Amino acid sequence: MLPSSATHCNALQYTVTHCNTATRCNTLQHTATHCNTLQHVSTHCNTLQHTATYCDTLQHTATHYNTLQHTAIHCNKLQHVSTHCNTLQLTATYCNTLQPTATHCNTLQLSATVLKLCNTLQLTTTHCVLKLCSTLHHTATHCNTLQHTALHSNTFATRSTCMV
Repeated sequence: MLPSSATHCNALQYTVTHCNTATRCNTLQHTATHCNTLQHVSTHCNTLQHTATYCDTLQHTATHYNTLQHTAIHCNKLQHVSTHCNTLQLTATYCNTLQPTATHCNTLQLSATVLKLCNTLQLTTTHCVLKLCSTLHHTATHCNTLQHTALHSNTFATRSTCMV
């Protein structure tokens, strides 16, 4: 019986060893599965972290883009205002150039009016002088005639007095 007991004992010992090995194998398999799970979670976490970093970069880029877009709109408004200002400045310069010309033109117009008035006065004066001269000449002629007549009358009167 011994040999069979020994065989049985060996079989039991083999089973225990095998069982222990199986348990250990299950534990290792469980540990390996757990490790794989952790590795998968770690990879997934790294992917999420990479995605989050990428998302942050995109968000920063979007904020920068919005800032640039706002700046561009502001710049366009300033450019429009600047163009309008330059137009007004050009108009003002043109107006300032025209102002002395207008002043000169007004001076010329005033001079022409004064000249016209002078010509009218000269014409009137000439007309009056000519009329006055004519009147004076006529009066002088008349006076001379009267003087001449008076002379002759006095001569006749003196002669007739003397004769009497």
